[in-house]
Amino acid sequence: MTHVDLTIIAGHNLVSEPWLWKLGKEFSLKVNVTKANIDSDYGWVQVELEGPVEEIQRATAWLMTTGLNVEAKQRAVGAV
Repeated sequence: MTHVDLTIIAGHNLVSEPWLWKLGKEFSLKVNVTKANIDSDYGWVQVELEGPVEEIQRATAWLMTTGLNVEAKQRAVGAV
């Protein structure tokens, strides 16, 4: 299993979209929100993703296609 910490930033055109819901629904990952600050025109979320490295790569690639700003904060490969 792989563990990745991400910060995801959404501007006013994406803050109301259900991208966190889609992340948990569409990918075989454990998604844990550790911190967040969201209002009507801007938001950021710190999440921990845990799962197979291929699935984390697919999820991260998908997040980047949505126009969200995605930053990896920490990555640990191995048993979690």
